[in-house]
Amino acid sequence: METEIIKIDQKYINMRLIDKAVKLLKDGDIVSFPTETVYGLGANGLNSDAVKKIYKAKGRPSDNPLILHISNKNQLKTLVREIPEVAEILIKRFWPGPLTIIFKKGRIVPDIITGGLDTVAVRMPNHPIALELITQSEFPIAAPSANTSGKPSPTKANHVIQDMMGKIPLIIDGGSTEVGLESTVLDLSTNIPRILRPGGVTLEELRDIIPSIVQDENIINIDVQPKSPGQKYKHYAPEAEMLLFTGDIDRIVEKINLQAEESILQGKRIGIIATEETKDRYNKGVVLVSGSRNKPNTVASNIFTVIREIDKMNIDLILAEGIDIDNIGMAIMNRLTKAADGKIVHV
Repeated sequence: METEIIKIDQKYINMRLIDKAVKLLKDGDIVSFPTETVYGLGANGLNSDAVKKIYKAKGRPSDNPLILHISNKNQLKTLVREIPEVAEILIKRFWPGPLTIIFKKGRIVPDIITGGLDTVAVRMPNHPIALELITQSEFPIAAPSANTSGKPSPTKANHVIQDMMGKIPLIIDGGSTEVGLESTVLDLSTNIPRILRPGGVTLEELRDIIPSIVQDENIINIDVQPKSPGQKYKHYAPEAEMLLFTGDIDRIVEKINLQAEESILQGKRIGIIATEETKDRYNKGVVLVSGSRNKPNTVASNIFTVIREIDKMNIDLILAEGIDIDNIGMAIMNRLTKAADGKIVHV
């Protein structure tokens, strides 16, 4: 398959190019497009045959649910059985934005979207290209991240090109994404609101509205039932083995330096994922900076890019610093834990 790449400026959207993407979607094909979180791989969310193409292109297991993306609240009413009062409050505050809400699904939603569950995940992305694409398509767009299943999510069009070239007909290049991590997934289908995946909307922000909210006990555990997209199977993984170090930052640096020296003596090529505050404290291996510990949003927006860069360097072992789990830090650590396949060194 030949893949066409088109550039669209999100500030000055070329509707002729949007129409090209919309035509493909209406014809039952798939298109990659930018959102504020990561790049998505989209298809008509009400067309089971079209959605099957997403699973095929990604190599994604079919029991892993997908998120339906909408551009207005009227679309939501057709997709879910009911909209709880708390959802109304959350929608008013956080939509459009990086919050996915799980509802009891309506009859119109195909089973292939939900992985056989009786719930459906829905969000309204905060990106002008994504919103225009959904609006002009006139149906919800099912869209997981536009990467090969298990690999780091794409935050730039080049990342999508690496994984999807020749597999899909169209990639929309809308520049770098802003948040850099997938959306927060909040389950409102049960009596107790529960965060199943941390993301751009934090526990602290949600707790302001829902004091009783809880986080899934497996947020940083890889062995869970896939009620939420991103909860099952190996995710965000680099080619090399990865170890994640947590604890006091001085101890982390000390332990990574010791591990790097030991591994280099064994003939391994070492990559270190550091932060601005610690990058000069490592004298072994290839050091890449994910962002600032004092500005964790910079780590969130860069972490997948850094992992992809390391993959290009023929690294044998990646040693990654953990960060504090406050606010967006929880989402970052969730992704790093999965990238390391649960291999954590507590210091």
